[in-house]
Amino acid sequence: MASLPSHRRRFLIGLALAALLGVGLGALLLAGSLAAERRERAERKAVVTLSALAAVVDRASGGAAEEAAPAEPGGFGLGEELAAVAQNQTAAPQKDEGDKVRRAVARFAAGHPQVTAIRVVKFDGRQLEASTASADRGDKAAPRALVLDEKPIYDLGQKLRAAVEGNRQGAEGAARAPEIAIERRPQGVLMLAAPAERGGEVAGMVQIEMRAEREPAAFAWLPFLAAWIAPVVALLLLSLALGDRRWLLAAAAALLLVIDLWAYGRYASKILAAERRRSSEAVAAQIGEESKKAEALLAELAIPAAKPLAPTLWDADQFRQSRGLITATGTVDEGRLGELAGADAGRMTRSVATLAALALALLAFVGLGWAARTGTALREHRVAYAYTLPALIGMLLLVFFPFFYGIVISFTNANIYNTGKSVAETWVGVANYIDILSDFRMMKHTAEGLVWNYQNFYYTLLFTIGWTVSNVAIGVTLGLTLALILNLPGFALRPLYRVLLILPWAVPNYITSLIFKGMFHRQFGVVNQIIQLFGGPAVPWFERPFTSFLAVLTTNGWLSFPFMMVISLGALQSIPADLYEAARVDGATRWQQFRSITLPSLRPALVPAVILSVIWTFNMFNVIYLVSAGEPGGSTEILITQSYKLAFEQYRYGYAAAYSAIIFMILLAYGTWQNRVTRATEAIG
Repeated sequence: MASLPSHRRRFLIGLALAALLGVGLGALLLAGSLAAERRERAERKAVVTLSALAAVVDRASGGAAEEAAPAEPGGFGLGEELAAVAQNQTAAPQKDEGDKVRRAVARFAAGHPQVTAIRVVKFDGRQLEASTASADRGDKAAPRALVLDEKPIYDLGQKLRAAVEGNRQGAEGAARAPEIAIERRPQGVLMLAAPAERGGEVAGMVQIEMRAEREPAAFAWLPFLAAWIAPVVALLLLSLALGDRRWLLAAAAALLLVIDLWAYGRYASKILAAERRRSSEAVAAQIGEESKKAEALLAELAIPAAKPLAPTLWDADQFRQSRGLITATGTVDEGRLGELAGADAGRMTRSVATLAALALALLAFVGLGWAARTGTALREHRVAYAYTLPALIGMLLLVFFPFFYGIVISFTNANIYNTGKSVAETWVGVANYIDILSDFRMMKHTAEGLVWNYQNFYYTLLFTIGWTVSNVAIGVTLGLTLALILNLPGFALRPLYRVLLILPWAVPNYITSLIFKGMFHRQFGVVNQIIQLFGGPAVPWFERPFTSFLAVLTTNGWLSFPFMMVISLGALQSIPADLYEAARVDGATRWQQFRSITLPSLRPALVPAVILSVIWTFNMFNVIYLVSAGEPGGSTEILITQSYKLAFEQYRYGYAAAYSAIIFMILLAYGTWQNRVTRATEAIG
């Protein structure tokens, strides 16, 4: 390799590293996706078993559940199947029904060796109605009231009840809470629980503990090695014909890399589609088996079924929504499976595009010689870099790692309910960015006509830009005016005024924000009291978008002018007095002196200050969050407060991370453009 010309060698090394990065990450994502699919397969089969148990318990207790038509949206057959556990629905005595439930639970457990424990709980009286757990024997055998040590069981039931009620009343777009609890324990044990509803209200809970089948996903080494080596070998052969021509080698390497990643993406899509088909077929088989066992058990216990079982509804997700993958005949729904395969292919395409962008960047970095120049600089200045290494490590841990972790999270659908899942399991590619940037519905139709959609990204962006421009204009104008006044020769009490005018900047901005929020209070605020003192009506500052904007604009204007005043005053005092004397000798007016001497001299200091002020104001979280809180209806939200609420009020961490990444890119583009246009940093030198 050392004998090869420099360009050819660099592009071969760059392509090898880029292919290793792209294909390696793709292979890891594929392995993670396969493992996630197999874990989901085991959970789906466990949910089917849980649903079959619920159907048996319902009929043993005399229930007449309509599995095919749940009473409330979101049900999947558990809605009424445990209703009789909470309340007698037949004329038979409740004790007899309880005995039937316990016999049915015991027989069900005997026919399912993988099920190690079953509990049936009803909230009325906090009672354990039936149990096959080893701890619930002897004097602790069901039926009995739950004891203090079993509070986690009761709390789990209440959590599921809260999830059901919260999902029904939740705001549009908010993350939904799982209504089926699935917990993975050591040695492949699964603990599942689901609510039991009666008349639309959660009345109890059924819980099972079972051993899941272990299906480890091995890393596919052969396809990975083939996809890694193939483009390098192809470029080596092509370079014999292309020679050492830089741009031809660059184009060939980039084309080979893109083709290689595209081919590996197609391969991964087929593997995932085949794995998803195996999952659906396995679940269909599980449904058929559980259906036969349930019917046999009901016949054995001589329990009449008021309505036939609906086993196709047993395949449900954690939100108790039927997946729709199994038909009434017990076979896989090819149309639905094709839709899911298409969605998988779309996510794979977006993921491959992301990996291709990263790999192409690495290829350019190495192939175009930037890596070599970086290595040379590191060797030449190794002593300086050694001194800065501790600071660099601190920056890596405290700044760059959180930053890049946030970027990674932005490519997932991470939320509070799937924090235990890996990145591969929640990976959605650029879907969050597409959802944010492709929604142009800034206005929407309502019964009252067209209204602004305050939750829309572009509305919030426009408001943030207007907020930033207004505040920076106020800060620069007021700060520069005060600096000019304080710079007047012979100005009396100048030191005192400097101290007083810098106080708004010295006080923490969250303290100032809370003070101003109180000042704008409708009933007790000093602003309204002054207005009323002169005969005006009290203004509901935070009930209308315009007045709410005026309130936050006033608050931030008070906070921003001292910084600009200090910068301007320092720059004004550095201007030589000789320039003004020469201008006066030449007959220049004050305005001409200001325009020709003051402003050009202020520019090197003022432009970087404006850039900083724009970035600070663009992300001025405290003022918006503490003064207006985005009211009314989110109309005064800026991007950073919207991102915060997405993360910590709606718990959509991945979506909020993408929102934050877009904010960063906007500010990076602005700072780069402003710096190049004004060349402010060049003038400082």
